[in-house]
Amino acid sequence: MQKPIRWGILGPGKIAGSFARDLALVEGGRLTAVASRNAERAADFAREFGAEKSYGSYAELGGDPDVDIVYIATPHTFHLEHSLQMIRAGKNVLCEKPMGINQAQVRELVDAAREQGVFLMEALWSRFNPALVEAARLVGSGEIGKPAYLKADFAFAALDRDPKGRLLNPELAGGSLLDIGIYPVFLAYWFLGLPTGFKAVSHFHDTGVEKQIGLLFEYPQAIALLYSGLSSRSEMRAEISCEKASLYIEPRWHETDGFEIDREGEISGVELPTKGKGYTHEIEEVHSCLLAGELESSRWSLENSLELHGLLDRIREECGIQFPGE
Repeated sequence: MQKPIRWGILGPGKIAGSFARDLALVEGGRLTAVASRNAERAADFAREFGAEKSYGSYAELGGDPDVDIVYIATPHTFHLEHSLQMIRAGKNVLCEKPMGINQAQVRELVDAAREQGVFLMEALWSRFNPALVEAARLVGSGEIGKPAYLKADFAFAALDRDPKGRLLNPELAGGSLLDIGIYPVFLAYWFLGLPTGFKAVSHFHDTGVEKQIGLLFEYPQAIALLYSGLSSRSEMRAEISCEKASLYIEPRWHETDGFEIDREGEISGVELPTKGKGYTHEIEEVHSCLLAGELESSRWSLENSLELHGLLDRIREECGIQFPGE
């Protein structure tokens, strides 16, 4: 029998809990260790999710020979530091999105992983969502004609939250774009590629972070309208309109269980539920890569992450979105 792939989690927060629940659903994977700078917090997480070991420092996790890969689940301002620490310790790494707060940080991680000879992937879980994968196949196959229009949004009300928290604090690279706006931008990139040009409108919160942003992406034969915001909620229903049919991806589209196909008024549905919350599918991709000895995913490659973050950098430059220390 194939030995299980042994996972470590760095940063036992809310997202890490969702990830751990889904890891338990994936055959061939096991949560071995969890690390936090708070030893008690790590121990509590380990007990809740059945990890064999807990550590009060990240160095201990990096030095554990029984850990094959580490999932980085800390706030994104720490992704560079924590991913580099694990890479330099010889660990394979799955880093929660965004992998860095800019392309330069992502490039540093990519170079380090390649130099060290370890696996690295950005945990953009929507790339492996079964319904979105099928929608992308339909659009890419030409079965419903060339795409002409894409619309996607992601927004929720958060301006009443702690101004020192992750979303509203510029010191933590807060704002909507990197936290949730990355999803609509990613969808347009996945389905349509890099835009030939774009226009952007943004508004800022009292703390200095961007609180909402609207984007228009231009392509040779298509247009994408994208939005993210922290001022109010949005429907989070995505649309991809092609020459012969339109796809309507059900809310919340980034973790959807299906979509509708509208062929000139004839509606049909596609149901492809996620396993668990949906992190299972990116975990399965990581397992597939590790078992094949691959150092990156062909489905969400390191070049894909670099291109996406280069696009996010251009959007930030256009809108004047800057973070302390950059």
